Amino acid sequence: MRPRPVLALPLLAAAVLFGSACAAPPPAAAPDAGLQSTLDARLRGDRSGACMAVGVVDMAPEGAPDPSPRVRRAYGCAEGDAARIGPDSAFEIGSISKTMTATLLAGLVLDGKARLDDPLSAYLPEGTPVPDFEGQPILLRHLVTHTSGLPVLPPIPVADAGDPYAAMRPDDLLQALGRVSLAQAPGSKFAYSNYASMLLSYAVARRAGTGLEALLDDRLFTPLGMEGAHVAHRPAGVVEAQGHMPNGQAVPAWHFDDALAGVGGVRATLDDMIRYAEAGLGAAPEPLASAMALTRQPIETASGRPIAMNWMRMQVDGRDVLAHEGGTGGFSSLIALDPARGRGVVVLSDTALTALGGLGGLGLHLVDEARPLPGPRTATPAPAALVDALVGDWQLEGGPALTLRRRGDGLEVQAPGQPAFEMGHDSAGDFYPLAFDALLSPTRTADGHHAFNWHQGGAVMPARRVDASAPTQPASKAPSAGALAEYAGRYPLAPTDMLLTVSVRDGVLQAQASGQGAFELSSAGKDVFTARAFGIEIRFERDAQGRVSGLALHQGGNVLRGGKQ
Repeated sequence: MRPRPVLALPLLAAAVLFGSACAAPPPAAAPDAGLQSTLDARLRGDRSGACMAVGVVDMAPEGAPDPSPRVRRAYGCAEGDAARIGPDSAFEIGSISKTMTATLLAGLVLDGKARLDDPLSAYLPEGTPVPDFEGQPILLRHLVTHTSGLPVLPPIPVADAGDPYAAMRPDDLLQALGRVSLAQAPGSKFAYSNYASMLLSYAVARRAGTGLEALLDDRLFTPLGMEGAHVAHRPAGVVEAQGHMPNGQAVPAWHFDDALAGVGGVRATLDDMIRYAEAGLGAAPEPLASAMALTRQPIETASGRPIAMNWMRMQVDGRDVLAHEGGTGGFSSLIALDPARGRGVVVLSDTALTALGGLGGLGLHLVDEARPLPGPRTATPAPAALVDALVGDWQLEGGPALTLRRRGDGLEVQAPGQPAFEMGHDSAGDFYPLAFDALLSPTRTADGHHAFNWHQGGAVMPARRVDASAPTQPASKAPSAGALAEYAGRYPLAPTDMLLTVSVRDGVLQAQASGQGAFELSSAGKDVFTARAFGIEIRFERDAQGRVSGLALHQGGNVLRGGKQ
């Protein structure tokens, strides 16, 4: 039996379906040398051991002699052997499935069978208790913009953390609605909800009067020639890729009830997703083209979050780019559409990389080459002084207590009632359990003492030292005014349209997001600053010349990246 992790959170990452077609995928084109070089630079030697399949589509400009899109593909593995994935490999694409469910809903809207302003209750069995807020109901538009107010997961016990959605049934979700109350009016606040997406999946299938797998096959996969896409019925010639944790350990596949699979149940090959990206850029037959175009239209909400129908929107060099990442227990995925440039990007990984920040950095570089390409995380020895400084007893905010002990030249971590787990250390300066997917990211407090944030399952939990025998540490030397000035600048944050302005005031580094107040940043190590009151950690990135070129902002399990202007 696999050791039980310190925390078990069954989240589809910031987390469809199925084809009944039986034809084998066509022979794959040769990998593109330039794209292969980029993938190798990102992946080779990465301590996750991940393999990735990457596709970039550039649509031909209108009036071009050859109207065919230019498609580049590459396959690679951290250890250099890409034999475990290939053109016939079907990956779990997780929450990218939500954009496909949105396409089905858009088709119902265009057919006059649904409206975004319809209440959710009209799509559920009569008598289903649906929560509201002071008489304001949950509408379909709230489900596709993650503003419903429903929790991230239904209040249902998870029978198997290794396959957390397999036992969930529609009746369970409907009954659980009676145990949910809304803290604010629907539409007023963005809060990512897999519960809402499962209800939308169920509502769409119920309104269409057919199973969701059959509906997606009929309305999406068959028209686009996505011959390897499926959930429960694997087409001939397609191989299910094996998922992994970022320690190389194989993990079980995830399964979904047919009616709920629109939340994240699809498996697809790279060529399937390339066809989906092409269709998202306009290369789809009618009426599917109109439905997909509707999903890309901006939807304004009181929350102010830039979003379309289950597509996250962000600004890249002044262009509106739509994107979505996905993650399951053993896979990570990303799709991005840049309609103004006519570019689509697909990244599929057979390894869960949520705790390591996902695929956003690579995806953003492929959308716009001016954005920095993140390098691999390689295993490195931990500094002895850092190991000694972290040894002791800690309490996670919203989580269990943890004990850190020295183990050889590194650390081990143990939660009450669980075994101790050995931890590795990587070139990004983070520790990680060798037995499961999590991350211990060291920080510095304002008085110079060491602390850390614990990343797992999409959550980030600051740790507070609770033992009285903490090692005495001298206060760290505050960066000079000249050193702080290097970080000052404007950073457009993706995948949002938010601008983060970093400046120095009275010898203190501060940051201010567009439309919000400024907050101070405390040095927590080289190029690392925190705003602990807000659960924010900012890691500045440097280019080959050592100049500050961008940053990654970590908060609440999300990672926003921005290049320095």
